[in-house]
Amino acid sequence: MASSAVSAGQPVTLARAEELIGRPVVAIVDGEAIAEIKDVIFEPDRHALMGFTLNKRGFWHGQLHELLPAVNVAAVGPAAVMVESNDALVPPADVAPVLFDERRRHSVIGARVLTTSGRALGRVTGVVLALGTRFNVAGYEIETAENGPAHRRFVPIDAQIALSADALLVPDAVEPFVRDDLAGFGAAVDAFRSQFPSGTTVDTADTVDTADTVDAAVAPPSPPGLRR
Repeated sequence: MASSAVSAGQPVTLARAEELIGRPVVAIVDGEAIAEIKDVIFEPDRHALMGFTLNKRGFWHGQLHELLPAVNVAAVGPAAVMVESNDALVPPADVAPVLFDERRRHSVIGARVLTTSGRALGRVTGVVLALGTRFNVAGYEIETAENGPAHRRFVPIDAQIALSADALLVPDAVEPFVRDDLAGFGAAVDAFRSQFPSGTTVDTADTVDTADTVDAAVAPPSPPGLRR
């Protein structure tokens, strides 16, 4: 379920990436729903939303050949993904390979979340997006058994936080910004990025114990994306 928060004095709507699946794609030029979201294509190495695979709308429901790159999206809202016109949907051959490069992609779901001092925070269960005209990846939903039964928490990230096939590595300083629900997460993300504007780079090769990690390289669909 999407949640509203206030970040930098502006209202921000947060949602799990999987909540976009099935959402209509609407053309601003005529208000027509031209497709619906099939998969969310996510680039773990850059913590970036790259685009969407699509389904047809209406009775003849099935996958569309065209893709929707994130750069062609005008806004991601709580009810629809908005594009200027049908021209926003493009054939795979017309998409820059760097945007949908399968060789760079592995699943973040299931990866351990470790701090740079070696403390385990949990395992990634989902990706959280900040919606709007400047949509971006706000953080990850994790599952942890710390302090009792397994429960979900939310960890803010930025583009500089490192991800390997084994683990997501976050600075120790991120812990005060971890939240238990989406309602307060938007402000926590804003505060984290304000305090660490240049990001924190982590050397995964020196920090991760690869002998005790989870295999996060789950084979994704083609093109790969986050699926329910």
